[in-house]
Amino acid sequence: MEYQSMHYIYQSSGNPDAVTLLLLHGTGGNEHDLLPLAASFGKDINILSLRGNTTENGMPRFFKRLGMGVFDEKDLEFRTNEMVDFIKKLSVLEKFNINKVVALGYSNGANIAGATLVLHPNFLLGAILYRPMMPFRDKRSGTNRTNAKVFLSSGKNDPTVDLSEIEAYTTQLKDSGFKVSNYVINSSHGLTKEDVDLAVEWFQKIEL
Repeated sequence: MEYQSMHYIYQSSGNPDAVTLLLLHGTGGNEHDLLPLAASFGKDINILSLRGNTTENGMPRFFKRLGMGVFDEKDLEFRTNEMVDFIKKLSVLEKFNINKVVALGYSNGANIAGATLVLHPNFLLGAILYRPMMPFRDKRSGTNRTNAKVFLSSGKNDPTVDLSEIEAYTTQLKDSGFKVSNYVINSSHGLTKEDVDLAVEWFQKIEL
């Protein structure tokens, strides 16, 4: 299976060396969904928003799943490698710094961002994972050597995510060298203003 191109939107800040915020939508979303949210993170960053290359009942996703909460890990690995390859090529075309990419993913998007941390532990400068799940059952991340920062936020009442699994996930990330900030908020699976506010505060405080 050959790698495919991806639908995307790129918004330049005018500074090729600025951080590029990589937006990864949830199931049924597209490259437009998270653009309004990205504005909360400031005007001095580049924005790259992607659309997933698979669909489920007509709804875009970044990778296939076998059932609710059960990932097709073979497809997840392929699609993660495909996405990383696409971003590397796109950085040359759009002239942004490939070493300054911070992912922001929600749900399905958070999970392919998490898979990137596992399969390419030194590719992302940081990651914001809204409502993530552990991307692989048996694969463990390689060592991160760049002190990449990772923000996670989970809903206390989210029926799709096991919070004990998230604790194990954060431990794995820390053991691999990532600097992890983990938040559990009083919500379900949907994204809230508190999620955004916490992530913006985190983003503004970390040194990238």
